[in-house]
Amino acid sequence: MDFSFFNTNKVVPVVVLNSIDETIPKLSALKRGGINVAEITFRTSCAPDCLALAVKTFPDMLVGVGTIINKEQCVKALDLGAKFVVSPGFSKEVAEECISRDVPYIPGVITPTEVMMAKAVGLNVLKFFPASDFGGIKTMKALSAAFPDVRFVPTGGVGESNLHEFLEQKFVLGAGGSWMMKGTESDIETASRRAVEIAKEYI
Repeated sequence: MDFSFFNTNKVVPVVVLNSIDETIPKLSALKRGGINVAEITFRTSCAPDCLALAVKTFPDMLVGVGTIINKEQCVKALDLGAKFVVSPGFSKEVAEECISRDVPYIPGVITPTEVMMAKAVGLNVLKFFPASDFGGIKTMKALSAAFPDVRFVPTGGVGESNLHEFLEQKFVLGAGGSWMMKGTESDIETASRRAVEIAKEYI
């Protein structure tokens, strides 16, 4: 699995779309703000259509999918062109599907047991979620001591005010969040620019 996109994309926007009509305007705002990656969550009924439209409209953008909790969802998303897959927790069947297609999979973990489950199938880039509710940097640092080859992508409680605190940690590969998706298209563009400005120090 190739996670080199984190070399130039330290911030992964978590994008919840409630209508297919939101897809192009919101992703366009991200791009104007300098962010060329998006995690479209499978939380809404229109998500598959939004994903398909995003992949078609923005071929140069790294469009992935989030909130994938089973193999069926994973297969559907990958068939629609998702370039990476994110889960709130670890799923062996989702991991196996992504590995078989050589698509980056970032499962959510909190405990040492979950980290070991992910590592057992060859994964070492893991989503730490929900970060703020389970000790944030302190917990990731403790896990990193036991698993020095693991790199985390904290999500949940990450925002503009603390983004730099996460990205400066050597065990953090990037960070996910939805803080830049609030408000108007102009708001999204502005928040994206600020996120990119903060993140560029760690690229």
